[in-house]
Amino acid sequence: MSTRALEAAAGSGLIIAGEPLLVMLSGGADSVCLLDCAVSLGARVGALHVNYGLRGADSDSDEQHCRSLCEQLGVPLAVERVRLPDVGNLQAEARDRRYALAERHASGDYASAHTASDQAETVLYRLAVSPGRRALLGMEPRRGRLVRPLLDASREDTRDHCRARGLTWVEDVSNTDTRFARARVREEALPALKELNPAAERSIVETSRLLRDEAEVLDAAVDEVLARLGDVAPALGELRSMPAGLARLVLRRLAETASGGAYSLSRDQADAVLRLGERGGTASLDLGKGLRAVAEYGTLRFTRDADAAPPPPAKLLVPGRARFGDWEVSAALGESGEALLAAAQVGDRLTVRAWNEGDRMRPAGLGGTKTLQDLFTDRKVPRALRHSLPIVTTEAGEIVWVAGVAVGETFKASPHEKELVSLSARQVP
Repeated sequence: MSTRALEAAAGSGLIIAGEPLLVMLSGGADSVCLLDCAVSLGARVGALHVNYGLRGADSDSDEQHCRSLCEQLGVPLAVERVRLPDVGNLQAEARDRRYALAERHASGDYASAHTASDQAETVLYRLAVSPGRRALLGMEPRRGRLVRPLLDASREDTRDHCRARGLTWVEDVSNTDTRFARARVREEALPALKELNPAAERSIVETSRLLRDEAEVLDAAVDEVLARLGDVAPALGELRSMPAGLARLVLRRLAETASGGAYSLSRDQADAVLRLGERGGTASLDLGKGLRAVAEYGTLRFTRDADAAPPPPAKLLVPGRARFGDWEVSAALGESGEALLAAAQVGDRLTVRAWNEGDRMRPAGLGGTKTLQDLFTDRKVPRALRHSLPIVTTEAGEIVWVAGVAVGETFKASPHEKELVSLSARQVP
């Protein structure tokens, strides 16, 4: 029996017959639907349930429901019991733990049951807190090994699928707790929009999809401009003559290159940068976060204040991911990242921090120690990037990896290493 949810899952191309797929199973209708769709489409399915114990007996009841469902569908289930700290962002911590455990358990991709309804909520929430086109792009169908096969199915579609298949699910009342911002969007903002237009959710999701496609075109246009003008000191007159939207995108790219990470340049800031140097001479503008735009001799450049405060250190579980300023650093088991390390040497807890003056490491292949200052110079790492570049260390403080620059000799995996940890870093908005 075909349903809209099954058609969406099949059309995503993210569930492949015969390939391993770990489904993150909460027991709610969305994840129950996803599990059944993955089985129906012939993937080699496993499931992971994380019991946080936040709702007492209800948490244990959810776990038992997942066990019964997996037994019914013939799916192997892994259950992890996790206790979260009493402070901080509870939902974010739970999400990070869940993804870290999925990285550990999955032999291939792992799937989240985010739906079109979740996508619409995400877009609205991000738009409210972060102006700009990027806020409207929503969640990606794939990010690394994480896939979202149900982004083209609504929350009601997943429930219809479960009913058609005779599958039961559990309801988590915290999803409607309006103390949480996302729940307020779900329970208050979206229903109000649906009163104006019953298809509001679909319109938001389709807008996000169109903008994601168009972002590729815009990025290519910026590439063409910088190839023509250069990305070091382009002529201000040329920038001012461009359509305002294209000029802003070029300025944002230049600002991100100088700052070493994603940078949100507002319309007012972009307009002020373009006005620099209109009267001749040298002029500059402080943009915040240690970034400055400088106009001189009719050209524009961005500089980063070396004294700007670096991002605070972040913990990195293995496997897991950590946000460090404008970077996301990931640790995975196996050979999926940029730096391959010996698992036995790395351990299961790392720290991501900024460069400190006097830092030394033993880069693999150099046969001795070297200061990071000298290493940055040798590898031609821009000065503006050095204080924001992720430095990964052990809990004892020994440098494991300088992102994109060097791996520590002690930690580098040998060719015959069986248990590997891979590290990667990417700039994020």
